[in-house]
Amino acid sequence: MASLQLTTTLMGIGLAVLILYLIRRDHLYVMHGLFWVFVASAAAFLGVWPGLIDKLAGLAGISYPPALLLLLACIVLLVKSLHSDMVNTRIERDVRRLNQRLALLQADLDVQRQANAPALESSSD
Repeated sequence: MASLQLTTTLMGIGLAVLILYLIRRDHLYVMHGLFWVFVASAAAFLGVWPGLIDKLAGLAGISYPPALLLLLACIVLLVKSLHSDMVNTRIERDVRRLNQRLALLQADLDVQRQANAPALESSSD
């Protein structure tokens, strides 16, 4: 059992280091990275104290402790997926608004060019 604890702890620490590296290299947004650092820390924490999940499952009335761990993992991934959809929706809305503003500015520029075109033609004659 000690090798499982060591493996889980090392995987959690390794994941945290990888995430911090990705944040530092600007491959991962800080707020998203903090979420994953929290997940990696939780994995390392449970690796150090594996009996904690057994106690939490007992308090929750769950007879098979790994089921609690799987349930928590599913909930975390569901929340992360929902958050990602919210962020994507905001980005798509902002892009749509920017495209509309760009189209309005382009239309204004075209109107100004048409208004200035006769003046340029008469000055060249």
